[in-house]
Amino acid sequence: MAPGGAFMALSMSHEGWDVAQALADRGIAAFVLKYRLLPTPKDEAEAGKYIWAKMMKGIPDQTKQPVLTNPQATEDGLAALKMVREHAGEWGVDPVRVGMIGFSAGAMTSLQTVLAAKSGKRPAFFGYIYGPQAKIDVPADASPMFDAIALDDPLFPSMGFPIAQAWLAAKRPVEIHGYQQGSHGFGLGKPNTTTTLVLDEFIAWLSMQGFLSRKTAP
Repeated sequence: MAPGGAFMALSMSHEGWDVAQALADRGIAAFVLKYRLLPTPKDEAEAGKYIWAKMMKGIPDQTKQPVLTNPQATEDGLAALKMVREHAGEWGVDPVRVGMIGFSAGAMTSLQTVLAAKSGKRPAFFGYIYGPQAKIDVPADASPMFDAIALDDPLFPSMGFPIAQAWLAAKRPVEIHGYQQGSHGFGLGKPNTTTTLVLDEFIAWLSMQGFLSRKTAP
């Protein structure tokens, strides 16, 4: 799983460890990706101002994917996939069921990992949680996508679901969840909103895709 943070910070607890523990509690092995970040000022107050300004400048057009990206994060996503698959036997996971879930910049990292991976080596699936909804070109063998965002998200205002529609047009599996309230960065859910269902809905979707079924003995 890939935490968010505008590629300049990592929400390791809120969108990393907490989510990993919640998945582990449900019997799903989880690995938190600590990907490389873009540099920021050393002073914490200055860094906060810098991150906000850089983030706002990186979203000039809501109809297109943000220009704020980090190729190193994608490289780390690809490396993480490779590492988990190579150690699948040691860690007790099925190498053909290794997927990703990302939040905000982590969602973008998951998406870019899907797009950058070679055919046959893409994530088995990916969760795209409050990522930009702009349309993209979808590979013919794109990973199944679970797309969730709050409709009152101030960072990525509601414009429909062009990215999910692109998945549909490519005839690839996709599920959409547009929550009435939740703002941006709701993680495992904002209290008193239906975003608190996001992880259970993601897991139900994984089950529907067959990723959680037990292997039968040969």
